[in-house]
Amino acid sequence: MKKKKAADAAEASPLQAKASRVRMFLVGGEQSAIDTPFLVAVMMLLAFGMVMLYSVSYPVAYYRFDDSAYHIKRQLFFAAVGLAAMWIISRLDYHFLIRFIWIGYFATLGLLVITLFMPAINFAHRWIMLPTPENPIITFQPSEIAKLEIILAFAHLGSVNQNKIKTFRYGVLSFVMVLFPIAVLVVVEPHLSGTILIIAIAAILMFVSGTSIKWFLLAIGGVAAVLVGALIVKPDLVPVAQDRLAMWQNPESDPTGDGMQVLQGLMAIGSGGITGLGLGNSRQKYMYVPEPYNDSIFTIICEELGFVGAVIILLLFVFLLIRGIYVAVHAKDRFGVLLVTGIISQVILQALLNILVVTGTIPYTGITLPFFSYGGTALTLLLAEMGLVLSVSRQANVRH
Repeated sequence: MKKKKAADAAEASPLQAKASRVRMFLVGGEQSAIDTPFLVAVMMLLAFGMVMLYSVSYPVAYYRFDDSAYHIKRQLFFAAVGLAAMWIISRLDYHFLIRFIWIGYFATLGLLVITLFMPAINFAHRWIMLPTPENPIITFQPSEIAKLEIILAFAHLGSVNQNKIKTFRYGVLSFVMVLFPIAVLVVVEPHLSGTILIIAIAAILMFVSGTSIKWFLLAIGGVAAVLVGALIVKPDLVPVAQDRLAMWQNPESDPTGDGMQVLQGLMAIGSGGITGLGLGNSRQKYMYVPEPYNDSIFTIICEELGFVGAVIILLLFVFLLIRGIYVAVHAKDRFGVLLVTGIISQVILQALLNILVVTGTIPYTGITLPFFSYGGTALTLLLAEMGLVLSVSRQANVRH
């Protein structure tokens, strides 16, 4: 009888251990706590974004699709998928990504090449449309994946080459060899704002990795020399950029054409005043501001919620930045530090660029506002990235 009980206990022990691991994965525990303030910031931005997206999008959705909830229903679906991805990824050890980095890198290059053969939308080949371009069910931008892939690749290179990062070979050349193909393909689309963002993220990660300042100075000088030389030899080399600069300086010159988005957006911002016209009471979203639910959503937010609403959004992004820095500083290894740095840099830089563009501070370039602008695959990927940050914070809290 005693032997039988011992055998039963021995059989039950592995099952109990497995059940314990599953229970730990599902409900967590004291030894694997995530950064709760960061999670709260993400959920507040997501909830705020959903409310504003519905308020901004329903007139256009009703006009185009005879369904005022068309955009919000699709966005809620992708938000649910993204939250599930965020939760699952937050429970995993982020180091599992290392084995897939280079597979993902070359797959991303392939997707960017495929994009160039897709039909142009607004004169740009940025989207892959599935199952067919004529009847797409899913549309996504590989450049969004490229941002994450650059973050992963640079975080890996910066961590494995930590002791040799001051040399040209490991501190500059290895990074440039990874960045150059992606940057070129994104430029060719063309996607100027995406290229700027990718290069900016790369520069930040190189700096945090420890690349010598002299290489940055030489790179800035070299780029400036090339641009000046190109403009001297061929002044019309970049007519699109020249047109955008001219329109930025004087949008009133074409108020019903290229200057319309800037002027109508500024009108929406000015109409909001201090406290706004009230949630849902925007006038500019009724077919005045082009694509109000996308690049220009911040202008409608300012119109409905005023200066107060705009400040609240800015403070939420600042809080996300602060908590992101906290997670990065307390990461248990260099890969975690660089991974969180890249992800938070992407979100904050993209938000900053969007706000600067719609307020007329810098020339217009199409770029969305994270958590707020319409875009299902972009939102899903963004929430998955937030899961990576939470995974880094959880691993930092694991007691060994």
